[in-house]
Formats: sequence, C-alpha cells, structure tokens
Amino acid sequence: MTQFKPSPQDLFFSKNDPADKRLGDIFKSVSAQDLTEKSSILDSFCILGYPDDEGIKLNGGRLGAGSAPDTIRKILYKMTPVTIKNQFLDLGNLNIENVDLACRHQFAQDTIAELHQKKIRTLSFGGGHDYGYPDASGFLKACLNSKSSKPLVLNFDAHLDVRPTSNGFNSGTPFYRLLNEFEGQFEFAEIGIQPQCNSTQHRDWALNKKAHLFNLKDIVLNNGLSSLFGHPLFSKLTKSTPVFISFDIDCLSSTEAPGCSQSWVTGLKTQDYLQFFSKLSKQADIRGLGIYEVSPPLDQNDQTSKTAALIAYNYIFQDSL
Repeated sequence: MTQFKPSPQDLFFSKNDPADKRLGDIFKSVSAQDLTEKSSILDSFCILGYPDDEGIKLNGGRLGAGSAPDTIRKILYKMTPVTIKNQFLDLGNLNIENVDLACRHQFAQDTIAELHQKKIRTLSFGGGHDYGYPDASGFLKACLNSKSSKPLVLNFDAHLDVRPTSNGFNSGTPFYRLLNEFEGQFEFAEIGIQPQCNSTQHRDWALNKKAHLFNLKDIVLNNGLSSLFGHPLFSKLTKSTPVFISFDIDCLSSTEAPGCSQSWVTGLKTQDYLQFFSKLSKQADIRGLGIYEVSPPLDQNDQTSKTAALIAYNYIFQDSL
C-alpha cells in the first residue's frame, strides 16, 4: 500500500458518553502498515479518502470535491451506530502531493485491491469520479483472483463516464478504462442516466461493451428503482455475487444534492435509492461503495455532504437496518 495521511483526530467526534456512542468513537485510525501486517480482517469496514478534484478540472467541471472526504467524515462520525460488532477502520486520505494523476490512480487501485483481498469492505470518498476506476478495478482484481462469482459493478450517475482516454484521464473516463481492461469479466450497469448528459456515440459504445443502461426517465415511469429487480441482471443475483457501487452524487436531483460538480433538477431520489440498496444488500454481497463529486464549497447547509454521509451510513450498517 502507498502512503495515506491519517484523518485529523478532531474529526472522530465523541460525546464521551458510553450510553451515547457515535461513529467517531468506534472508527479507529489505522496505517497502511497496520493493514499489511494483518492477514484478514473479517466483518470490517475501511474508509479512505481521495481529496483530489484534478480529474474534474480536466473534464471541465466545477471544483470543490477535494474537500469532500473530511467534510463527509465530520458528519458521518457524529452519527450513532446501530451495532458495534464489526471492526471500523479509517485509513485516512491518499497523499496526492508531488504525484501525477495516473500514479495516484495506481496507488488507489493497489490499496483497494489489497483491502478486498483481505475481505475488508471498502468505503471511499472522492474527489472526482475518475477514482471510480481505481476503486472498481481494485475490487475486480481481487474478485477475479479469488475466482468468486461473476462480480457486478453498478454506477449510479447522470453520466455514462465512458469518454476515451486519448486526452488523458479525467472524471469522464473511469468506465471507458474499466470496460476495456476487464471486458467480459464482470457485469456492469449504469443507473439514472440522463440524455442531456451523454452523446449518442458514447451510449452506443457502452451498449456495444454489453453495459446495461437504465435511464432516469424509464425508472421514474416504472415507479422507481425497485422496478429494476424485475430485470434479469438483478433477478439472478445471489448472496455469493460480489458487488461494487460507484455513486456519483450528481445522479440525485439538485434539490437533494446541490453541492456537486454538476447538478440537474432532474434526478434520482435519496429515499428511493436507500430502499433499493436495502433490498440489494439482502440479495447480493455488497463489498464496496465509492461516493464521488460531492463539492462542499458549492453546497447549501452541508445538505449534499449529509446525503453522502447517510448513504455511507446505510452501507456500513447494511446488515442491521
């Protein structure tokens, strides 16, 4: 694993009351060396952050996501735990100083792959959605090495993010990279896609790569995300199916998540997603979640960061809610 900077200690909120514990009491800061020395840490979650919005800048988006990891942590760590039976770990934030973007992605991919090989569930906070590639590819590398059931990657997003890498890596390229590198080795779906955000050429390319595309309009017309469970991709899931969720916060409407690099008044609803996630967690093995493009400087009263923290909370306690 590469160097990660520890999360500031003042983020680990505590009421100093044994009868009123918060996530800040139970999440423990760990180093890369701590994790390397452990052969396996079952039933554990590890948070890591990518304080990096260079990929957004390169794609022409609005900046601000670099401050998201610690902002989301600050809110998340004030929440009350449902159970304390798991081990809760915080690896800190990726050190992005004096390292180019491609190397940062490689560092993140190596770290995520090692965590999944140790059976640790990962929870990452971007940063730009370009980190969807190292998060998903690290997950896939570990799954394919373990010869598990065919893994599934879900991208909740208004955008396809399958732009070619001819001009380098950016927040629009993660799934172009993923679908080329792991073609035919995993199932892939993009959920909440909006027509004004994507070219027809990119859509055709994704379909040619066997991606399952679920448009926002169709989801709304079919009374929400729960309708997806009637699709063969979801109806065949079992608890042995490993799943990684890439959640670009711009899949939600701007009324729910105004603080992101790009937002629209049209979009998914948080409560609908949480209900979908609850059902999905009972049908499959959700091993990783990445939340991207939250931009605190563009937010209103931390609304978007709170939404991200709530999505993370439901993932952490997926077996107890």
